Amino acid sequence: MSNKTILILGGGVGGLVTANELRRYLLSQHRIIVIDRQTQHIHNPSLLWLMIGWRESSHLQANLHQLAHRNIEFVQADIQVIEPDNHRVQTSAGEFAGDHLVIALGAQPAPELTPGFVEAAHTPYTLEGAVQLRQALTEFKGGKLVVAVTGLPYRCPAAPYETALMLHAYLKKRGMRDQTDMVMISPEAMPMGTAGPIMGNAVREMLTERDILYRPSTPSQAIDANSRELVLNSGERVPFDLLVGVPAHRSPQVVRESGLTNEAGWIPVDANTLTTRTEGVYALGDVTVIPLPGRFQPDAALTLPKAGVFAHRQAEVVAFNLAAEILGRAERRAFDGLGGCFVELGDGRAGYGAGDFYDPQAPAVTLRNPTRYWHWAKVLVEKYWLWRWFSSRFATVQPIGDRLLFGRTSR
Repeated sequence: MSNKTILILGGGVGGLVTANELRRYLLSQHRIIVIDRQTQHIHNPSLLWLMIGWRESSHLQANLHQLAHRNIEFVQADIQVIEPDNHRVQTSAGEFAGDHLVIALGAQPAPELTPGFVEAAHTPYTLEGAVQLRQALTEFKGGKLVVAVTGLPYRCPAAPYETALMLHAYLKKRGMRDQTDMVMISPEAMPMGTAGPIMGNAVREMLTERDILYRPSTPSQAIDANSRELVLNSGERVPFDLLVGVPAHRSPQVVRESGLTNEAGWIPVDANTLTTRTEGVYALGDVTVIPLPGRFQPDAALTLPKAGVFAHRQAEVVAFNLAAEILGRAERRAFDGLGGCFVELGDGRAGYGAGDFYDPQAPAVTLRNPTRYWHWAKVLVEKYWLWRWFSSRFATVQPIGDRLLFGRTSR
């Protein structure tokens, strides 16, 4: 068995899990290299807690150089060119080539796609944005608060609605909810539309119960920073005292230039194996596009949501199949479209939605009633995540290889 090199582009959820799972299966003779332009891995689900002061920035970050504890190489560099046919990348730190290539570069917020967004809106979708929004909230004295999805697609289907629900609870605790009119505006036909009608209707009811005016199927085109108005496609102008925006996301430019993407800039992959049209190249997580079979919204072709839970489960499949191929085994696994996420309310409770996104009729996702149990479950997931993937105590000393993959060892 010859030594192999696996290049993993991206140190987010998908890249992190792929690298760690591969190292569990493969001995150190095989190189695993993670390349990312940032040194810090950010636990994105905690950004909304940062927004309202429940977390500090340091609580939700970990340094990717800690992967060295697990015999995983990390390279901080800008990826400048991806050559999929050669399994090679050009970076600011030089050229890297491998036997296999895994692209997990995610989806990037693109506020510049909406004129006026950068000047007038706050967003919890980045670390810097969440910190700035936190400060803006402390200075907010009431008035018109608008939460707006300004473009599609975006990362994490629950987050915009969690934002509105958590801001309601935040203002209520500060005694300012009665002095604030809240509006939720989105181009989507229903909340979390890709999760199916059961989930969508449940979230819509939560907004209604909290007197948050919900305006679905309402796309916007710009933000007038001078007049402090959100300009809708219809020409209507919605005034605001504080605008919390969810920008459209797009793939990194280097991905769009790789020759692997569709016209929209996302990488089509096999829905079960995450293989691309180029042999030896996988893509997973938010950078991909996977059409869903069900059509429950008229004239809407839905795709798998861009969410960390799917990147995680896809990474497990990719790592298993790659290791099996390297070890010369026939066994393979398939990603099944199952997934779930928490819906935080901001009052010490959370709901949990989960189900089958590959259901042939429509995503079969239901929301479990909000309770304190689900809130604390989310807290535990946050703590476990950073410990599981970064703690030196969990470092892989001896890979278990075939014993884990196939129930025996042939070495």
